[in-house]
Amino acid sequence: MIFEQLSGNLLQGVILGGVYGMATMGLSLIFGVLKVVNVGHGAFIMVGAYVALTLFQTFGVAPPLAVPAAMVIGMALGMVFYYSAIRKLLKGPELASLLATFSCGVILEEVCKQLFTSEARGYNWELGKLDLGFTVLPHAKLLAFGGSALIGILLYLWFHKTRAGMAMRCVVESDEGARVCGIDVDWEYALSFSIGIGLTVVSGVLLTMFIPVGINPYMGGSYTLKAFVIAVLGGLASPYGAFFGGLVFGLIENGSYTLFAQIPGLEPFAMTRFFSFAMLLVILLLRPTGLLKAK
Repeated sequence: MIFEQLSGNLLQGVILGGVYGMATMGLSLIFGVLKVVNVGHGAFIMVGAYVALTLFQTFGVAPPLAVPAAMVIGMALGMVFYYSAIRKLLKGPELASLLATFSCGVILEEVCKQLFTSEARGYNWELGKLDLGFTVLPHAKLLAFGGSALIGILLYLWFHKTRAGMAMRCVVESDEGARVCGIDVDWEYALSFSIGIGLTVVSGVLLTMFIPVGINPYMGGSYTLKAFVIAVLGGLASPYGAFFGGLVFGLIENGSYTLFAQIPGLEPFAMTRFFSFAMLLVILLLRPTGLLKAK
């Protein structure tokens, strides 16, 4: 019985972990190119959740079809925040850019509070379920996982098969060398920040396909914490590592929850969070660069 439950939860963890990984790719991309830590990460995930909610309730748009709109909105927000705040702080102290991203997150939370109130909301969208015997997988979750994997593949192809992507890789290697080669480094910074925020907003749409309730302006805090654990797992500056780090984190999160639930007197949710951050500390001590190289 326990083995069956554990097997089901591990499979569920892999599927959820793929979306967690996709949610972290934007964080890793921004750090990898700009060396900026986006501590407002969760607020942008929250924006994506509201994009899915609003399009579904107002226009009847299915959540997967809200992904293009979320990408456009996210990239637009990225451009606005980059040129209004981040650009001027890139050469300044690291704390300055960290506080700037924190401020961006707070601004988004308060704007969404004024637009939607602080009341938790949700939506109901069903596609059916796949019964595997030892667990049941909603088709919406499978679709979210497939979308996350597809986005990861498209990002990889963009980096390696397009001139714009290769130019961004050159900037990562050496911004001075890129300038010598005629690359507009400032534009590459703006584009990378914009794409990173766009990916983060899209992940908010996909995450609502797992948890379509509890959407509120302050929902992003827990996702920010998880994103940092996943980013360290996969290598903080590696978007692809972030995806695989998400898979590992999903396995650990769901697997440890199942095991902690068998121990009397323990609260599984609290222990799972404790275990995640204990794991983060161990990884930082043993391998500070993460499990995968930051390339």
